[in-house]
Amino acid sequence: MANAERVELLEPREVPLGGPRAMTVRRTLPQKKRSLVGAWCFVDSYGPDPVSGRGAMDVPPHPHTGLQTVSWLYAGEIEHRDSVGSVALVQPGAVNLMTAGAGIQHSEVSTEATTSLHGVQLWIALPDHSRHTAPLFEHFAPTPFAHGDATVRVFVGELLGHGSPVSTFTRLLGAQLDLPAGGSVTIPVDTAFEHGLIVDAGAPTLQGVPVPASNLGFVPAGAAELTVDAGTSPLRALLIGGEPLGEQIVMWWNFVGRSHEEVVAFRERWMREVIANEDADGPFGHIEGDPIDGHRGHALPAPELPHVRLRPRD
Repeated sequence: MANAERVELLEPREVPLGGPRAMTVRRTLPQKKRSLVGAWCFVDSYGPDPVSGRGAMDVPPHPHTGLQTVSWLYAGEIEHRDSVGSVALVQPGAVNLMTAGAGIQHSEVSTEATTSLHGVQLWIALPDHSRHTAPLFEHFAPTPFAHGDATVRVFVGELLGHGSPVSTFTRLLGAQLDLPAGGSVTIPVDTAFEHGLIVDAGAPTLQGVPVPASNLGFVPAGAAELTVDAGTSPLRALLIGGEPLGEQIVMWWNFVGRSHEEVVAFRERWMREVIANEDADGPFGHIEGDPIDGHRGHALPAPELPHVRLRPRD
């Protein structure tokens, strides 16, 4: 296939997430060879894991700046709390999108009713003109629809005449694709977009190139359509995409900024305002009420900065 050589495979690496009781996630973005797909700057996949020991999600209050978080579940349930007053459940088939903007803190804890946890968390880098916007939280449950052999759920942006109302600050796409074994789908897409296929289950091909489970298949801007073949197993995957951000970002821990000095200032502000409790009403705010496992008052300290300057990514 003519496009075969244009598909780039990003393999996952295992990363502990959430402090001393860390669960293990499979991170496909960012990587040394690629930091962004459109404005999507971070992809962590996890599960299916039994919710016991390290299979549970138990992430104490922690900060974000300059980005949006997108939570999407295949199985299980997570309680989300944040400093703009949101208390929400993340459940399969519905997106929870949190815009950090100038600063927010939140916690994520799998609920007692959850026996298995399985999903993806993604981040979107906000463009420079919008990254200091006020924080907010949004929830949306897309209606699934058929296209060829595929069942599609659009949770961010627009695809095939279906759209999501959640806020975006650059042109973006996020959708779940499900195909039966032997199924195939060709999807017309915006030629200005870069695209990534994040394979959760199955062994599909993208533009004729095999994309193993837990990998991300990247297609650069210019493609007018994407063809996905499920092969011999049912496929479940996320399709993400967007116009190239066109900006360099500095991403470290939970912060997205534009310079080393800015990220250092974000860290100092978090440690001063929240961890040392010197300014409970600072820009990161505070989380009302007790999360289900009692994290209140036990926010996650920032790690020490590396002894080198943080380098921009693009």
